[in-house]
Amino acid sequence: MLPSSRVLPLTQFAPAAGSVAAFLLWGTSDFAGGYGSRRANAFTLTAFSHVCAFVLMITVALAQGADLPSRTSILWAMLAGSIGGFSLALFYRALASGQMGLTAPIAALMGAVIPALADVAMEGAPRRWTLAGFVLAIVAIWLITRPEKSDADNASGQPKGVALAALAGVGFAAFYLSIHQAHGSAAWLAVASRVGSFTTTTVAVAVTRASLALDRPRVALGMAAGFFDISATALFIFASQRGRLDEAVVITSLYPAVTVLLARLVLKEHFSRWRFVGLLAALAAVPLIAAG
Repeated sequence: MLPSSRVLPLTQFAPAAGSVAAFLLWGTSDFAGGYGSRRANAFTLTAFSHVCAFVLMITVALAQGADLPSRTSILWAMLAGSIGGFSLALFYRALASGQMGLTAPIAALMGAVIPALADVAMEGAPRRWTLAGFVLAIVAIWLITRPEKSDADNASGQPKGVALAALAGVGFAAFYLSIHQAHGSAAWLAVASRVGSFTTTTVAVAVTRASLALDRPRVALGMAAGFFDISATALFIFASQRGRLDEAVVITSLYPAVTVLLARLVLKEHFSRWRFVGLLAALAAVPLIAAG
C-alpha cells in the first residue's frame, strides 16, 4: 500500500481531472448543439437533448445505487438546471448565428469571472500559481475572442451572436453558483438539473411556438450534445464538491478551445495566429490552476 503522502496528491488532483474532462466534453457538446441549431430551432434542439441527457444520467444514477440528495439540494439543482437550460438554448442560438470561435469564448468569460470572484470573496484569495492560472485563462479567452475583420457581419462592425453569448454567459454563472449549493450524488444532482432545464426549454418552445421538426442529422447532433453535456455537468459537480468552485469554473470555462478547434477542423472557420496563441495559453492555464 502506498504511503499516505503519495496517495494525497492523487486525491488533490481528482477535482482538476474532473474539470479537465468536463471542459473537453462541454466544448464538444457546444459544437454539436450550435451546429445542429443552424438548421433547427435552438429551444427545440435543446429540449430534445435534455431528454436524451436525462435518460442517460438516470440510468447511471440507478446503476450506482447512490442515495438521493436532500430536498434542498434537489431544489437547488433544479433551479440551476432551469437557468442553465434556458441559457444553453440562447448559447446554441448565438453559436448558430455567428462564428463559434468568437461567441463561445465570450460566454465562457462571463460564466467564469462572476462565480470565480464570488468564490474568492467567500473563501479568500487563491494561491499564487492558481491566481497566475486565472490570469492566463482570462488572457487566453480574450485572445480567442479578439475581434478580427472576418468577424464583422454588418455595417456597424459588430459580429453576430455577441449579445446572446454574453447573456448566456451570465446564465452559466448563475448555474455554477446555484449548483454549488447542492450536495450529494453528482449523478442524481445532474438528473435533477435536467428536470429543471427540460421544463424551462419546453415552456420556451410552447411560448415561441417553435417548430418541433428535427431531421435525422439534427437528432444525432442533439443526442450527442445531450450526452456530452450531462456527462460534463456531472463531472463539474464532482469537481466543485471536492475542490474550490473558482478552480472548477475557470478550468471548465476553457471549453471554447475545444469548440473553436472543432469549428476550424469541421466548418473551416478562420483561425488566426492570435486565436492559436490563445488556445495554447488556455492549455497552459490548466496545470497552473490545478497546481494551486
